[in-house]
Amino acid sequence: MKDLTKITEIEDLRRVAERKVPRMFYDYVDSGSWTETTYRNNETDFDRIKLRQRVLVDMDNRSLATSMIGEPVKMPVAIAPTGFTGMMWADGEIHAARAAEKFGVPFSLSTMSICSIEDVATHTSKPFWFQLYVMRDQDFMANLIRRAKEANCSALILTADLQVLGQRHKDIKNGLSAPPKPTLSNMINLMTKPQWCMNMLGTKRRTFGNIVGHAQNVEDLSSLSAWTAEQFDPRLSWDDVARIKDMWGGKLIIKGIMEPEDAIMAARSGADALVVSNHGGRQLDGALSSISALSDIVQAVQAENSDIEVWLDSGVRSGQDVLKAIALGAKGTMIGRAFLYGLGAYGEDGVRRALEIIYKECDISMAFCGHTDINTVTDNILVKGTYENLKVGRF
Repeated sequence: MKDLTKITEIEDLRRVAERKVPRMFYDYVDSGSWTETTYRNNETDFDRIKLRQRVLVDMDNRSLATSMIGEPVKMPVAIAPTGFTGMMWADGEIHAARAAEKFGVPFSLSTMSICSIEDVATHTSKPFWFQLYVMRDQDFMANLIRRAKEANCSALILTADLQVLGQRHKDIKNGLSAPPKPTLSNMINLMTKPQWCMNMLGTKRRTFGNIVGHAQNVEDLSSLSAWTAEQFDPRLSWDDVARIKDMWGGKLIIKGIMEPEDAIMAARSGADALVVSNHGGRQLDGALSSISALSDIVQAVQAENSDIEVWLDSGVRSGQDVLKAIALGAKGTMIGRAFLYGLGAYGEDGVRRALEIIYKECDISMAFCGHTDINTVTDNILVKGTYENLKVGRF
């Protein structure tokens, strides 16, 4: 295990990952759609919220332990499902899942992962969550759900905000596709990333493991591009949620909720959790930041007297961000880029370090705010006037 004690914040991991990972894959992670305004606001809106420091409070015996959809977690953080994870580091999904399992937080596997459901299940001992993109190929989708069941996945995440793809300028400029285009610029850049190249040479997992060999007529990289281009289903609607829930038969999480009306629909659907998320600013540019949408959604769910849990994704880069989200009513949070930076920098050790950093920041900040139990944190830890203006008042 590497000594990463000098890595003290997520930004440190980001800088290392930027040096080590080929540009097209780093940019895939570290980018948003169109002008990237929402991507930036996801982070900066957290910074506007200020914490109230309390003193002479017994700060002993602190705990961040809680639960997410009934599963015990060391802190209210889960690793979000992210595509191309295995291109940040060879066998990346396996390494990230192992780090999450050892640390005590949930891991989510994307449909568009490099390592397959079976790969991750073979290399872990704790059930993980599987994220479903709804495809036009109904047989393929049903088979994905079946495979997730057989792998003992403990929850299904239905991503609701990817019926059509947002345009990410960097991906177009870098020629990122499935498979990636071997341009001269990309080849020159690869030559500057020797560790990444050596790691990739040592694995057979270099394509979308959940798709190739499982979808009809997709047997290799050459047939993958055409299939993925036409498969995301723009017809997905609330009418499909009940059908997917019945097919799955287990705990269901709906990710991509940004409006109170949709939160109410999610609550009425019978889902166990909803995730306030704008897909990390990668879909609708100009949308609200996730943290600014959170309060109205929490209020809408409370008005429904629903037991559905509200989580927050998009923009979480620190333990203080986690603490602020909990204070504003979230039951849990999800991290994407924060763990991907760690993975790209140091593999499994980097993901572990990202989780350690977030845990320590959240723990110490909670203590300074006068609390010893994350489950008692409310908006009374926030400075009035710094968070109310984030509420849009749509409910």
